[in-house]
Amino acid sequence: MRIISYNVNGIRAAFKKGFIDWLKTNPADIICLQETKATRDDVDFKQLDELGFHHHWFSAQKKGYSGVAIFSKIKPDNIEYGCGIESSDSEGRVIQADFGDIRLINAYFPSGTSGDERQAFKYVWLDEFHAYLNKQKKKFPKMILVGDYNIAHNEIDIHDPKGNKNSSGFLPEERNWLTKFLSSGWIDTFREFHPEPHRYSWWSQRFPSVRLNNKGWRIDYITVTEPLKKQLKDADIFPDVKHSDHCPIFLELKK
Repeated sequence: MRIISYNVNGIRAAFKKGFIDWLKTNPADIICLQETKATRDDVDFKQLDELGFHHHWFSAQKKGYSGVAIFSKIKPDNIEYGCGIESSDSEGRVIQADFGDIRLINAYFPSGTSGDERQAFKYVWLDEFHAYLNKQKKKFPKMILVGDYNIAHNEIDIHDPKGNKNSSGFLPEERNWLTKFLSSGWIDTFREFHPEPHRYSWWSQRFPSVRLNNKGWRIDYITVTEPLKKQLKDADIFPDVKHSDHCPIFLELKK
């Protein structure tokens, strides 16, 4: 099973930048998207049908905002829209799918960059979502959580840790949350295969040279629960795929 997680920062914009042509290269069996900023009817989904994808969308109530989707060559046994937390579901942040005994959760974590109010919302969301995941683990021991977590965990995950120590996405409280989350039975799959520095998944669009010079952040993750550790085969980041200010991240599981 090959899985990709990708914040496309607007699926319609990604389509215009060659996203469908990239899908034709068969990059994965399951493609999880965040920040689609669209509903299913906003795109030419017939192109997805022609490529053999089952596609499921969960959009925000606010148009052109947030939203998640799962495109899959493997038909899911079950789809769940949202996570039952109203403040999260109204913003279209979580969609879930079952593949055999594996529960896949695709999540777009909130950003706090717009100010104190959204940073406070982010902290509440993180705690509520972690509590939700703990409950889900009892029902689904084998879980995969993919998405834009909007947190760079350690200094190795950000190009300028000292200069960003007060930046949302690298605040001590956020990093501590991710440490606590990973210590509660989750595995950062990329780091299982790649201990090296300078591997990022997001680059600011404010300055074009930032991506060119690889001054990025690793804020996109695919984590799995401990029972899936033996099935880990490969994980990677694909910075050369450029339909967004993020790039796709990848996990392959053995049967």
